[in-house]
Amino acid sequence: MKEIRIHGRGGQGSVTAAELIAQAAFYGGQFAQAFPNFGVERRGAPVTAFARLDNKFIRRRSQIYEPDYIIIQDATLVDGVDVFWGAQKGTVALINTEKPKSDFKAPIGVKIITVPATKIAIDIIGKPIINTVLLGAFAALSGLINLLAVERAINERFEGEIAKKNIAAARKGFGEIQNI
Repeated sequence: MKEIRIHGRGGQGSVTAAELIAQAAFYGGQFAQAFPNFGVERRGAPVTAFARLDNKFIRRRSQIYEPDYIIIQDATLVDGVDVFWGAQKGTVALINTEKPKSDFKAPIGVKIITVPATKIAIDIIGKPIINTVLLGAFAALSGLINLLAVERAINERFEGEIAKKNIAAARKGFGEIQNI
């Protein structure tokens, strides 16, 4: 089983990102879960969402305490929230930033990958809607979901021009990681 924890701010689409990861995994023939951790969140407040993927039925229903992957939608959270809690040797953190990975401190054994998701989203979508860029980047980084399944999940979630732009953004995020 692979476990993914997503850190973002209210309104950035953290819950949607988790749902799209799970949906893409399902389309790829896996079992999946996606769920949020809600409190008194509001737009701009830190939020957390989770996804689990496995080749067999998932019985676990708890939060994710030792993630295999951490997706950080807002790099400012690294300084204000313990986004690396539970991270262990082998955990991979994908951070939305234009800064180099050397600017971030993570526990020993945690691999940091950066992608300029906000810039990509503004260029392609016209707004800083980053979840599909990070979804594409996660697909390339992890190999757990494939790009065709990601595109299918996006098409099921969105319609028309919005779907097309989000698919283009996911493809660009995927390409960013492939070019590392």
